[in-house]
Order: sequence, then structure tokens, then C-alpha cells
Amino acid sequence: MSVTSTQFAIGQVVKHRIYDFRGVIVDVDPEFNNTEEWWLAIPEDVRPRKDQPFYHLLAENETTVYEAYVSEQNLLIDETGEPVNHPQVAEVFGEFLGNSYELPDCYRN
Repeated sequence: MSVTSTQFAIGQVVKHRIYDFRGVIVDVDPEFNNTEEWWLAIPEDVRPRKDQPFYHLLAENETTVYEAYVSEQNLLIDETGEPVNHPQVAEVFGEFLGNSYELPDCYRN
């Protein structure tokens, strides 16, 4: 079994390196695990490599909330100290801890 090291963790608040949105990580794929159609829809000049971790986010921008799938190379730590205002955050996570959310028991060892 191959173990991939990831730069970010479930519950951590992050922002996109290029696009103006932020979110909380809810899951991680060790490498790309989406459709070829999705990948090809990304403009070639910003299309990420497939051989890296990809993160599932409960995301928000100025106008809406949504779910996002983002490569590790395109994420940065969000340093605003603000919680993510996605309605599903409270269903998945516990208390906001300043830059991450308390993990539910199912994520703990």
C-alpha cells in the first residue's frame, strides 16, 4: 500500500491560490480522482498535474457556497481567522478553532 503525504488536513481552512474562494477540507484523494472531462475543462495554462493530492472542500466566495475539488498545488493556508460560512460545515465538523475545525469522532483514531 502506498501512503501519500499531504500538505493540508481534513478540517483545515484553506484558500485557492488563483481564484477568489476559500473553504474547509472535508476529504482528500491521494491523487486525481475525478473525470477526464472535469480536468480538461480547466484552462490549460492553470490545469494542475494529476499526480498530487486533491482536496474536497466546502467552499465559499463573495456570492455563493458550493463544493470544490482542488489540487494541492493550488491551495494556500487561509490566514483570515474567519469561519467558513457553508451551511454543511456544522453538519460535518465541531467547533471552529481559529484556522481549522474540530474533527468529528469518525475522523479520530
